Amino acid sequence: MKEFKEMTDEQLAMLYVQGNNSAFDELLVRTQSKLFTYIMFVVHDHDLADDIFQETFVKAITKMQNGQYTDSGKFVFWLTRIAHNAIMDWYRQQQSRHIMEPNADNDLQNLSMASVLDSFRESELVNEQVLHDVKRMMEALPAPQREVVYMRYYQQLSFKEIAELTNVSINTALGRMRYALINMRRMAREYSIELALSA
Repeated sequence: MKEFKEMTDEQLAMLYVQGNNSAFDELLVRTQSKLFTYIMFVVHDHDLADDIFQETFVKAITKMQNGQYTDSGKFVFWLTRIAHNAIMDWYRQQQSRHIMEPNADNDLQNLSMASVLDSFRESELVNEQVLHDVKRMMEALPAPQREVVYMRYYQQLSFKEIAELTNVSINTALGRMRYALINMRRMAREYSIELALSA
């Protein structure tokens, strides 16, 4: 509906809480791609990401119907927190926090990313290789570090928001980012990877 297009996510969520199911359909259309990309980035397995995605929306619907959603101005933030908790629950059930091995189906190359520079083709090729190498190194990070890097650089969240979403202190979030960067620099040195983008 046209009027839905002009509403914020929070207005749609409150409409759904009041019983308007069509408002939730619009919310789903708006948020599904961003949420699935986040989940896929963390778990690296398409089937698992599908399961967690569905579980996230089931939990969100349940919470909303039980009156556990209040308009905080950050519906996507609230939804991402539910997804994060579902991911952590899955890791706990597996009694392991080891990352899954990447394969052809869940390679981060499948994530869409805008071209960094649109100048000369040679520069673009160099930059594509650098970004490809960075993604590969990120795949090798432990899940908590990979998640913080994703939230910071892909979702552009503050460390305060990351800490709230992942239920850790700001110092822990900063520590995870620090170790992620140290690990990525170490990998770059070990494999002689050049990380400078071409101008």
